[in-house]
Amino acid sequence: MGLWVKTNRLIKWAFPKYIWDIPNNANTIYLTFDDGPIPEITEWVLDVLKEHGIKATFFCIGDNIEKHPDIFHRVIREDHAIGNHTFNHLKGWSTPKKDYIENSMLCEKAIQQHVKGDGQGTKLFRPPYGKISPSQSRLLRRLGYKIVMWDVISMDFDKNTTPEKCLENVMKNAASGSVIVFHDSIKAFGNLQFVLPEAIRRLKEKGFVFDKIS
Repeated sequence: MGLWVKTNRLIKWAFPKYIWDIPNNANTIYLTFDDGPIPEITEWVLDVLKEHGIKATFFCIGDNIEKHPDIFHRVIREDHAIGNHTFNHLKGWSTPKKDYIENSMLCEKAIQQHVKGDGQGTKLFRPPYGKISPSQSRLLRRLGYKIVMWDVISMDFDKNTTPEKCLENVMKNAASGSVIVFHDSIKAFGNLQFVLPEAIRRLKEKGFVFDKIS
């Protein structure tokens, strides 16, 4: 799961309780960013989004929130949506359920310490690597979380994927309702610097509008 640039329809059918896309008639798509907040990189992403008047969704790692609270506050201040991405970027398939949930709740605690009073809590959860066991998912959903996967992944994190290929991945596969994944991470930044502004420009030309996930 997660290796397809465009998530296979059978996967969406097999896991209907996850959010893969958000169908709508308004040509709306949803940009999402995983793994921040990271100095300079997340700030650069925020600058690009602000320049284009776009709201997005940031799936944050709790450890990065604690290390970089000022950047996290900026994400909140600029009215983007926040999602839980575990505290330590755990791979669900190889982590016991108890440890996985405890780590996710540590991330939730880090988020809540900073969003308190801002009226911007989070009940969005994206499993790192897109890997989560049925029992982990069930418990998180019981706790009120929406499990947010994706319809299109740019592959910006992959060192074997060129910036031009990342752009092609997005442009060939984006459709109304698509949840699109980018990464505000050190590993992805070389590709992201090229693909994000250009994808936004071309998607706007195609008549797409952007929103955050709620």
